Amino acid sequence: MAMCLFFSVVCLFSESFRTNIEGSIEISPEKMAGSSVILGINNSVLLTLGPETRFLRGIEIEIIAPQAWLAYRGSLVMMIYNNVNAQVSTGTSDVTANQIVLEPLVSRLNIVYQLPVRQSHGLRTTTTVIVPSAIALPSSFPALLRFSPVIKGLNSELESMTFNLTARPILSDEGAVRLAFRYPAQLANRPFTVLIDDKIVDNINEQIMLKEGEHHLVILSDDYRNESRRFIVERAKVIDLSVELQDPTPILIFEGPQNAQIFLNNSRISRDQPVKAEPGVHEVKFQVGDYTVIQTVNISRGKTYRIALAVDLTIQEED
Repeated sequence: MAMCLFFSVVCLFSESFRTNIEGSIEISPEKMAGSSVILGINNSVLLTLGPETRFLRGIEIEIIAPQAWLAYRGSLVMMIYNNVNAQVSTGTSDVTANQIVLEPLVSRLNIVYQLPVRQSHGLRTTTTVIVPSAIALPSSFPALLRFSPVIKGLNSELESMTFNLTARPILSDEGAVRLAFRYPAQLANRPFTVLIDDKIVDNINEQIMLKEGEHHLVILSDDYRNESRRFIVERAKVIDLSVELQDPTPILIFEGPQNAQIFLNNSRISRDQPVKAEPGVHEVKFQVGDYTVIQTVNISRGKTYRIALAVDLTIQEED
């Protein structure tokens, strides 16, 4: 019982020791498969983080042990240190650092630890995975990992034993969206409200963290057309979403036969260009030879209307 309690303690004191650093592993969303090194007793590896850490919730450390390891249960621990002095490099180095993790190397051939790197990590110890109680925040890195004996009088087999260690990222189920807006020349920098999934976005100039999957963007404004669109967020990716804000003046698009004359409020218009009109009731007239169709249309702000003259041919069979 005392041994278990000893192993669960996180030591925060400074330590100085000499170790052979076998290499460095960068933990990054761009390297999901991770990287591996071969570690022996008292050897170590330097763990670093890539520039993007927002989507990182932990580091998985997988250790493949040789068959002979099963005979040495309780003889080694895995230690992780932060605040590593800046002079360390690959090869033999004198290290000064703070110990943040101390875990027994369990008697298995495949050993998996998941080291949290954020407060709300959601990682849990299971029958196959061990989650240390310590949290190594991104500010803790670079960190140093090494195996150390907890017994005296090591025999030659244990002293020469090596383990294959692989470190890889554990990502959250999040991504981010970066919004960019383009304004009509005559309506620059007017106020508008942005909602994503019915929640108001307070700062549209910052990247917005979202769960992976489909999301709904809405733009509401008295000075621009209201917008609504859906977009997809991928895990650990930042997507750019460009929104072109539109003049809210209603637009009328007319369609009809080539020989039709089209009038809006008794003013003849061209069918080649959309027509802007003020909200309200308007009169539309199509004239084809002696045939005339007149209809009123009530148009609303921020809407586009397609107004077409349709000519149907009806055939009815009679006895």
